[in-house]
Amino acid sequence: MSLREQFPILQRKVNGHPLVYLDNAATTQKPQVVLDAMNAYYSESNANVHRAVHTLAGEATEGYESCRTKLKKRFNASRAIITSGTTEAINLVAHAWGRANLEKGDAIILTEMEHHSDIVPWQMLAEERGIELRYVPVTQH
Repeated sequence: MSLREQFPILQRKVNGHPLVYLDNAATTQKPQVVLDAMNAYYSESNANVHRAVHTLAGEATEGYESCRTKLKKRFNASRAIITSGTTEAINLVAHAWGRANLEKGDAIILTEMEHHSDIVPWQMLAEERGIELRYVPVTQH
């Protein structure tokens, strides 16, 4: 099965053409395996992780931590930080890592294509710390 075939929504046609979805900064389409896992979670063990001792919370926490363990192993990492999405992750990097490691005279390099949510945290850090923002132009090649 091709990668595209794994995403049910990408089987749609819009104006007679296969759907192309490029707004991943807003949300990302999910492959069927993820939709199946989400459906099973919401149908069988929907509860908050690390918030209670009842069975459903325990199952949710176990699944969450199992995911963290798999991520660490997959990426050979000592820690895996799970965020709600890309915007939160970029803010975390800019505010935590950036404040700890960047100082006046350093530069952050972004592309001209960056999503607004990726630019703003770096702009704020640049203003706060005297860091230069540089933008790489986007070319056809």
